[in-house]
Amino acid sequence: MAKHIPPAGLRGRGALANPPNRFDPAHTEAVDDGWFQDEPAASIATELRADATRSIIAHNDSPDIGFDQSINPYRGCEHGCIFCYARPSHAYLGLSPGIDFETKLIYKPDAGALLRRELAKPGYTCKLIMLGSNTDPYQPVERQLRVTRSILEVLSETRHPVAITTRSTLLLRDLDLLAPMAAQSLVSVVFSMTTFDHDLKRRLEPRSAAAVARLAAMRELRAAGVPVGVLAAPMIPAVNDSELEQIIARSAAAGALHAGYVLLRLPLEVADLFRQWLETHLPDRAQHVMGLMRDSHGGHESTSRFGERMRGSGAWAQLLRDRFRLACRRHGLANGYVVKLDTTLFRPPAPSGQMGFDL
Repeated sequence: MAKHIPPAGLRGRGALANPPNRFDPAHTEAVDDGWFQDEPAASIATELRADATRSIIAHNDSPDIGFDQSINPYRGCEHGCIFCYARPSHAYLGLSPGIDFETKLIYKPDAGALLRRELAKPGYTCKLIMLGSNTDPYQPVERQLRVTRSILEVLSETRHPVAITTRSTLLLRDLDLLAPMAAQSLVSVVFSMTTFDHDLKRRLEPRSAAAVARLAAMRELRAAGVPVGVLAAPMIPAVNDSELEQIIARSAAAGALHAGYVLLRLPLEVADLFRQWLETHLPDRAQHVMGLMRDSHGGHESTSRFGERMRGSGAWAQLLRDRFRLACRRHGLANGYVVKLDTTLFRPPAPSGQMGFDL
């Protein structure tokens, strides 16, 4: 996993390192021995690997999250957000949470067929499915792989409710499915928003859509009858938290119905990766940012405690919470996820080889 990465990072990538994962029995470290070395590449290509999983629906029992079922079409994410809490999951694949997470992507080519099989099980109970709870279902490779599209086709056919979270505008490609589903109260969309500062966005989340493009996508979805919301996430102390009110205001103007926010989380390997990013891109405030993070987590940079890990504690976290509530009230947005989707229309898919009939 060792890669020669320039000090300023690779073009179009967020992480500045490719550290070994916590399960590696041995670690390697690059050393300059004085011999000639080629200049490090300015960029690195994305590698795709098919996932041979036999199941597609993941189940959740966290009290911090308002859904029981989720589907993640991809493992790893090409958007390259340095703050992504899903980075440590790449360690389970024997890969690094750093550059590997952004460049070695695992996709599920049989997602549609697997979903059809699971929904057809006699004991299946229809509950909301969250699409993209871990990595973005509309990251750039979805344009050619169409894994998310295959999942939506099955959900549309079976009239199964789904909520989508994304930082991309690619979901407009699937408006032919989303609009009819919305007319039956079967779909809602949430856009994660981080910053309107283009230079900061380029460094924080290099391959995601620009915030103004996400706002335009919100408007188009609302015009088609699809309910949309905004998630101001993550809010990073002294980096982008000053934009919280602007995110709420501009999203409300674009048609958002509800809003949420998440304080930056730094689980496991993410903490070192983010700290390195700060020291490289924002060295003048790196110590201040990490100090505010510790103030918001009882002296630690992060916490895994339910009820606190996504909101924090202490004076700064309380101020952020108050600002969010005030901004929602001022712009008429509901606080939290409030769109009610219909589970009563669900019809199991017909067994393979048989036709379904609407009688």
